[in-house]
Amino acid sequence: MVMEWDRLLNAGCLCRPDYTHAPQRPFYQQDYDRILFSEPFRRLAQKTQVHPLYDNDHVHHRMIHSMETSSVGRSLGMEVGQRLVDLGRLRDGQQFQMAGVVQAACLVHDIGNPPFGHSGEESIGEWFAKQFKTGHGLAGGISAEHHAEFEAFEGNAQGFRIVSRLEHAQRDGGMRLSYATLGAFAKYPCTAAAKAANGQDYVGLKKFGVFHGEQALFAEVADALGLPQEGEGSNRWWRRHPLAFLVEASDDICYRILDIEDAATVGDLDRDTVTDLLEQITGKPNDTRASDMSVKDRVALLRAMAIGSSIQAAVDAFIENYDAIMLGEFNDGLMEVSSKARAFKQLKDLSNARIFVARRKTELEVLGRQVLHSILDHFHDLFVDLRACDWDQTRFLEEHGYWAKLIRAVDLDLRGVVDDYSAAHALGDFVSGMTDRYAVRVRDMITGAHRA
Repeated sequence: MVMEWDRLLNAGCLCRPDYTHAPQRPFYQQDYDRILFSEPFRRLAQKTQVHPLYDNDHVHHRMIHSMETSSVGRSLGMEVGQRLVDLGRLRDGQQFQMAGVVQAACLVHDIGNPPFGHSGEESIGEWFAKQFKTGHGLAGGISAEHHAEFEAFEGNAQGFRIVSRLEHAQRDGGMRLSYATLGAFAKYPCTAAAKAANGQDYVGLKKFGVFHGEQALFAEVADALGLPQEGEGSNRWWRRHPLAFLVEASDDICYRILDIEDAATVGDLDRDTVTDLLEQITGKPNDTRASDMSVKDRVALLRAMAIGSSIQAAVDAFIENYDAIMLGEFNDGLMEVSSKARAFKQLKDLSNARIFVARRKTELEVLGRQVLHSILDHFHDLFVDLRACDWDQTRFLEEHGYWAKLIRAVDLDLRGVVDDYSAAHALGDFVSGMTDRYAVRVRDMITGAHRA
């Protein structure tokens, strides 16, 4: 089945498909604004991109990364859209919708990430895996088929949960973003159960991007967009929205290129190494001023040129693979099949060998793990006591004065907690929503640690 742009750019809002947008405020602009002004997005300013708890103001955090990715995504969407208009594959005017949708989806792509970066995801997953192994507390009441969505805590699925359920007073549809933006956001349109049942032969099944509790909400999105469905029941999954490949490419371009610039800033890589890598993407600059630039300024020039060159490579890759993408059969990343594939692999290899194992980063990841595990241990006991009160929050608050104080102190949200599964997700919501420094602060509060 060939996907159709008139459906893929569906402006209907989740749980409000007939919502009428004002002519002067296109649906993708409303999506962008709702994301930008949300509390989870604001917290990204204090969440790790690569380097945890860094004091250098020029090192990227999640918010800056998301905004830069959004800028690249807008350019990618417009370039691809215009090429498709010129080829007669897209109606004139839809290129602006395409650019706006990719821009909004890029802005929200990391909204579900926990504190301390990817090591935070691993730490939360490790903690839940230990609970399931022992059968302790909430773990004993959660069906085995749902263990995987906690044991491999996934920021993509948490992000969909935030935008589709948790935000805007937990109303139906959460932020009520457009179907188009939610589809472009969904890098992994499957649950953990569907991923396990169907293997990893498709790029959208490498991870999972939807929790069991939000599967019906994503099904509404997929049906509205006309995404090809595979499987049935709890094992169903969908082919990617074509624009998800542009969101992924935007992310790849930004973090691969800008991570090595950050590494030079913090001293994990020397700037000469960084300039050599960037010149493999851009070639040597023709700017006559380049020879007189400081190494720092030269890195900045090359970084800008590398991003521009990579955008063009991603656009070409999308057009070259267009038919397979629209059939849901394209099974790779755009940068991996682009003219910059070799250079991007070198960036990836260097990051794995030098940046991600840097001593200071590793030390802070160990600290982050201990912080998160301390918080999870403590608040898990709160939820176990809530279960002992048959999930009656009024009775719970009356019987447990300490927990009542702690709930007030951290503004813990217990809405919708009615069983072990929902309690475990509420615990995950709470911990993953923290900023790096707030997590340290809460750990210090519950352990009585003194901080000067």
